[in-house]
Amino acid sequence: MPFAELTRVRDIREHTLNISPQPVITKDNVEIRVDGIMWARPRTDVENIKRSFYSIDDWKNACVELTKTNIRNEFGELTLDESLIARVRISANLRKVLDRLTDDWGLKVSKVEIQAIDPPMDIKHAMHKQKTAEQERRAMKLHALGKFEAAEQEKLATIQKAEGEREGQIRVAQGRAQAIKLVNEAAEKYFVGNAKDLKKLEVTENSLKGNSKIVLTENGISPQIILGSIPVSSRQ
Repeated sequence: MPFAELTRVRDIREHTLNISPQPVITKDNVEIRVDGIMWARPRTDVENIKRSFYSIDDWKNACVELTKTNIRNEFGELTLDESLIARVRISANLRKVLDRLTDDWGLKVSKVEIQAIDPPMDIKHAMHKQKTAEQERRAMKLHALGKFEAAEQEKLATIQKAEGEREGQIRVAQGRAQAIKLVNEAAEKYFVGNAKDLKKLEVTENSLKGNSKIVLTENGISPQIILGSIPVSSRQ
């Protein structure tokens, strides 16, 4: 009835609620600042819409304050190191808890996100130094590993080179041995009958080198040698 009844309209779309930064004490007594964001809306059925009007005066502000309280509870059960790596788990836990607590208000919490976790400045500096030291340690380890691998490669190359040289020497020696074998076999086969003549030629060659006198015969050079200036004893 106009002027007698009051009509109220409830927006059942998803609402974005900002959780301002607030101080939180972790399990190991470190104070950090945490801020987040959440998405909530009234449920779509008539009964829950009535609850959103009559069970709570300002459902948006109530959701924000309730989220702040539960953020403190969640981080209070974790150490600083655990808090820094458990952001996804904390967000999931907050969504479940807030969705259950706001059910009496006819609300649905769809999602909660932790946007930032800000440790104190001195802890930031300590974490930065630790991170830098860790990176330097890894760099030194990689450098040492690279030098070790390079030394191993150089050692392997030296061994392979030595093995190659030794193999070459063995092959050269084997080739020489084979050549000597072939020469000996050829000598035994072709020069046995001429050994006497070869000996005569050797004696004659040595005589000529010493500027000695020799005897010529009808058959050629006689191996009879007259050394120095001693006269010939006979002529043929």
